[in-house]
Amino acid sequence: MELEDIDLLDRDRFTHGIPHEWFTYLRANAPVYKHPEPDGPGFWVISRHADVVTCNRDAASFSSQAARGGVVGLEEREGGPSDAEAGSGNLMLFMDPPDHTRYRKLVNRGFTPRMIGQLEPHIRDLTDQVLDAAMADGDEMDFVVKVAAELPLEVIAELIGVPREDRHKIFEWSNRMIGSEDPEYAVAAEELFQAQVEMFMYAQQLAEQRRDHPLDDIITALLSSEVDGESLSDMDFNLFFLLLSVAGNETTRNAIAHGMNAFLERPDQYELLVSDPDRYLPGAVEEILRWASPVLYFRRNCTRDTVVGGQQIREGDKISLWYISANRDEAVFEDPFRFDITRDPNQHIAFGGGGPHFCLGAQLARLEIRLLFEEMAKRYPRIEALGPPDRLRSNFIGGIKHLPVRISA
Repeated sequence: MELEDIDLLDRDRFTHGIPHEWFTYLRANAPVYKHPEPDGPGFWVISRHADVVTCNRDAASFSSQAARGGVVGLEEREGGPSDAEAGSGNLMLFMDPPDHTRYRKLVNRGFTPRMIGQLEPHIRDLTDQVLDAAMADGDEMDFVVKVAAELPLEVIAELIGVPREDRHKIFEWSNRMIGSEDPEYAVAAEELFQAQVEMFMYAQQLAEQRRDHPLDDIITALLSSEVDGESLSDMDFNLFFLLLSVAGNETTRNAIAHGMNAFLERPDQYELLVSDPDRYLPGAVEEILRWASPVLYFRRNCTRDTVVGGQQIREGDKISLWYISANRDEAVFEDPFRFDITRDPNQHIAFGGGGPHFCLGAQLARLEIRLLFEEMAKRYPRIEALGPPDRLRSNFIGGIKHLPVRISA
């Protein structure tokens, strides 16, 4: 292989699976690599675990601000960030400390261990309902559509006060915003913008309902939060609703789908889980997260001259932090391409590797994955693939759109 063979902008390559051979080569030969760009200056690819963690935690040197380029999209766009993106300063993904720190304190209130702990019995009930409904039409199904997508939808809908009958609106909006490069979900720019508008309008209606009729839930907690006398504005709340709906839905859905696919490809690991779920579940959850790494990369934008992995990075340069590569780093994980639910330690960085942007919903995602595979292991000792996974056309989200399976009680 040569460096010239590597093209991380080729979305079609990702429909055949993650190009791990590229990342393995980069980690060994060019761990901080200036990737060419057809109509732009190129971007740095950070592929080793240690370097990804270092950059992820250095918000002073590597900015997430939309005005500097944001965190998604590696290519330059004519005219730079749109007005909407440049003005999205109160969307946590596009903020740097100290503003990010202050804003995160506002929304943290809804994700305390107490708030998440209160959800466990209800999420277990939702898990039972999703599995019952999935099996109602027989033991053959599209696992992504029936289970992996459905459970996070139910949980997010419950979390943010969306009536159950409206939950698939979240699914549709999310697919239009995240999957727009995939032929199955592709929409025009106008439809993408319309999905955002529809979601904002819906969020505003929910906020008005909670202000009139507060409940003991996350939405009410968010709306009533104050830090240094500041509370969430209407637009702040709308943006957080969008982030929670899209990020919470997409990432957990794909982690569950990749987890199931890994068990299908390595049935000995599923047999091990079934043999003693209580013993093996904690390790299984972490290995699923490492294996899936649903967010393949995040972009950052260099604010000052600095050095990463011995390589000079200049102010204004774009860098990309490839979590999917870091989670296969041979220097950190023994036999990293083996799916092993007994792996210990498991220092994966599927949630971002620390720093100010560590995933706010990490514990909620862990809870959903744990409860689902706990119920699967107890109810269904045999699972069988009926076809290969159908992967999302994206170099940003490691997604599985469809996964045909047979599940036997």
